[in-house]
Amino acid sequence: MNDTWDHTYDVVVVGSGAAGMAAAITARLRGLTALVVEKNDVYGGTTALSGGAVWVPNNFHLDAAGLGDTPEKARAYLDATVGDRVRADRKDAYIEHGPRMVREFHDRTAVRFVYTPGYSDYYPERLGGFPQGRSVEPRIFDFTELPPEQRATMHRAGLPTYGLTITSKDFRHLNMVARTWAGRRTSARVGARAVKALLFRQKPLSLGEALIARMRHSLDVLGGELWLSAPLTGLVEENGRIVGVRVTRDGGRELAVRATGGVVLASGGFSHNQRLREKYLPAPTSTEWSSAAAGQTGDGLELGAAVGAAVDLMDRVWGAPSVVPPGGKPFFLVADRGVPGMVIVDSAGERYANEAAPYHEFVDAMYASDRPEASTVPSWMILDATSKSRYIVMGLFPGQAFPKPWLQSGFVKKADTVEELAHRMGVAPERLRATVDRFNGFARAGRDEDFHRGDSVYDRYYGDPTLPNPNLAPLDKGPYYAIPVHPGDIGTKGGLVTDATARVLREDGTAIDGLYASGNVSSAVMGETYPGPGATIGPAMTFSWIAVNHIARTWPRDTR
Repeated sequence: MNDTWDHTYDVVVVGSGAAGMAAAITARLRGLTALVVEKNDVYGGTTALSGGAVWVPNNFHLDAAGLGDTPEKARAYLDATVGDRVRADRKDAYIEHGPRMVREFHDRTAVRFVYTPGYSDYYPERLGGFPQGRSVEPRIFDFTELPPEQRATMHRAGLPTYGLTITSKDFRHLNMVARTWAGRRTSARVGARAVKALLFRQKPLSLGEALIARMRHSLDVLGGELWLSAPLTGLVEENGRIVGVRVTRDGGRELAVRATGGVVLASGGFSHNQRLREKYLPAPTSTEWSSAAAGQTGDGLELGAAVGAAVDLMDRVWGAPSVVPPGGKPFFLVADRGVPGMVIVDSAGERYANEAAPYHEFVDAMYASDRPEASTVPSWMILDATSKSRYIVMGLFPGQAFPKPWLQSGFVKKADTVEELAHRMGVAPERLRATVDRFNGFARAGRDEDFHRGDSVYDRYYGDPTLPNPNLAPLDKGPYYAIPVHPGDIGTKGGLVTDATARVLREDGTAIDGLYASGNVSSAVMGETYPGPGATIGPAMTFSWIAVNHIARTWPRDTR
């Protein structure tokens, strides 16, 4: 094989989301040549479609905010959430190296974050949890800083923000634009940002788009390479070591690319592979419910398994309760489930969980509660006219009507009474009436006796601070609306088993030399849970950084 290489690099990275970009950027920072291969004709992966948050305990942004985080607190929290489902050395590696990654990228690249105040850990009441949050989000980035070709080939989220640049911090308050002065001030600030962008011919990006644009800019400045429309077709193995990859390019021509230091798989999970979903995930399951990038079909996972890699957590996803409008993409319900004057019920018209719970937990509850006589797939999100007029729902601002096609097609059910709404949902009217009455009693008393909605600091983050319980208000004003909710995802959690240095492991626990994995192609360091906002991207970037540092320390330099 040594005489037939078409190209040679020190590090070859498969996938161009945050995990892949972080690996290539780190390689260049270590003086190693780096190539990123991306099978799609756009770069950015699911990261570009995401909120872009990063959950890395004890990073310097948290120190600057005076939060007093420590490795010991972080470890206590991971032990209280992840437990022993993941090896201790992997958790320790994340806690140790995550802050170093954030610091180095801040100091030596354009990758910049800002603390999101108050965006709580998902289980803030557990040992080591932070009610004030550990999440940081990307700083706004001017898209015009990228050359035209890089702007044209970045994966765009297409968020329903009507041309406005909105950060995660902004959205919390914007959701209350009809209720609080903080919401109105934020609205004015977002509007001023838009006016400034027009005057100065800027194109500000936020969230995941900002993160990917910053990473693409950094990779370009550092001299890393990126190939688009270059799908991985094979891993090249010699004497038990992965020494390169095969990719197709230029109209289907297969190229052999040597990786003298190592190959980093960062190609994402299998959210858009229906065959693998049906093999591993709870039923029912569908690619149509996933908000992951369409290219996440498990290519790297299957090729890694083909060279002997072990897999784990294959039945788990990063759950995301979602609605799927006719002819549209899934809409991931985050803040929508925290607003008052809303309940989610099963096909029998009964609540079965805390609607404001962390999104992965709510999806777990959907599957755990699904029964033939009371199906939760789909469930129904029900709100009244008051809630619709006060809060942002599915990207629609207060007072903005549901699109006519949604109503005309029956996707959104609308009725003047709860009983009439039940008929349109196919639910027994007396059951739904009883559920709403019971919930209304809890709302008036300010405490959800059934599912404790509003008890957790996390629940209240997206709630209405003008109410005694920010998450509870009666549903008592028509018209009423019902929208089907499916157990979607933002990615799968199962993947190749790795060690504390991100090396891919065989079933017997030995490492496959030259092969590393990070992001959703690898088995999640967060195990079966989701400790906080950004606990997908944070580990993806951190373990890519760890992987390349391991390559830089150990690779045989005489093979360049």
